Amino acid sequence: MADLLPEHPDFLWRNPEPKSSYDVVIIGGGGHGLATAYYLAKNHGIANVAVLERGWLAGGNMARNTTIIRSNYLWDESAAIYEHSLKQWEVLPDELDYDFLFSQRGVLNLAHTLQDVRDSVRRCEANRLNGIDAEWLDADQVKEVCPIINTSDNIRYPVLGATYQPRAGIAKHDHVAWAFARKADELGVDLIQDCEVTGILKEGNRVVGVQTSRGTIAAGKVALCAAGHSSVLAEMAGFDLPIQSHPLQALVSELHQPVHPTVVMSNHVHVYVSQAHKGELVMGAGVDAYNGYGQRGGFHVIEEQMAAAVELFPIFARAHLLRTWGGIVDVTPDASPVVGKTPIDQLYVNCGWGTGGFKGTPGAGWTMAHTIAHDEPHEYNAPFALERFSTGALIDEHGAAAVAH
Repeated sequence: MADLLPEHPDFLWRNPEPKSSYDVVIIGGGGHGLATAYYLAKNHGIANVAVLERGWLAGGNMARNTTIIRSNYLWDESAAIYEHSLKQWEVLPDELDYDFLFSQRGVLNLAHTLQDVRDSVRRCEANRLNGIDAEWLDADQVKEVCPIINTSDNIRYPVLGATYQPRAGIAKHDHVAWAFARKADELGVDLIQDCEVTGILKEGNRVVGVQTSRGTIAAGKVALCAAGHSSVLAEMAGFDLPIQSHPLQALVSELHQPVHPTVVMSNHVHVYVSQAHKGELVMGAGVDAYNGYGQRGGFHVIEEQMAAAVELFPIFARAHLLRTWGGIVDVTPDASPVVGKTPIDQLYVNCGWGTGGFKGTPGAGWTMAHTIAHDEPHEYNAPFALERFSTGALIDEHGAAAVAH
């Protein structure tokens, strides 16, 4: 592992005994939990923080995503938090002093039908009104950006055009987690692995700590940042979350010479393809329709999406599969996250990111840290409060996000 990293990540093997109490306990040692801890210490001077992970740091969904970063969402609220996140991505390699292979190679979102074209042009215009780089490309221009894509008319899903965000791209997911973890560790945060939370402790309607497999830990504040299992933790605390957990599949090929210059996504057939720095082709499908916590999905889902991928990219027809995997994503009724306060005093939640969790990592951490520190939401996460499901102020990103949740 040391050969792959700019600096040997000693913190991964340090696993301190938890202290009896902390100012803040964060449940979940993935990207969002680690980013929240980092920004609590850096932006707000709160370093008496414990990040609790039942397995190992970044061993959950953070290790099972397809590394895509972009901010070209339709609605103002989504555009704001994802664009804030993208701006953080652009400075984090220097800020964290860690090369996590951030590559702004651009993202194409394909349009295959007249309705796709109309929706895509609308989203481009909305992005530009929000100051986000967005372009509409016709089929010939798509071919210029990505020469290996099949833009002929004689395929099931002809490419009529695409939106293009040049500042979008990819990053190495585990390196991102280690970068946040190393800096949080340097700032005094305790990163406690092999520590499963088994109960949320309350006095009246206020959280006072957590029960774990490594003992009871008192806490002034608690944050739920465990992707895929937030509803289980919320139930421990005595309230319900409007989310469902679904498997989300992806795969990588064997190593190849660089042939794919950008990231290509298709909402119509929901397949996305990029090429990792080492040379693997990274491909993913849409979420499986059924609920579950299994880190695998239905074979038919990914088989159908890969068939579409090979039609769009004939050059990949003879690529060999290296490995497949599945993550667990939380999906809300409006396909937008929940970031903010809960009905329990001093208990906060960050969940429901669906397929947007990785790209939202810095924005989620930044706004979650602000909310915890001030007990009030940041302007970017205020619209994503739980109350929207009772007030009706939903942020409906189904399809509008250019992904099929």
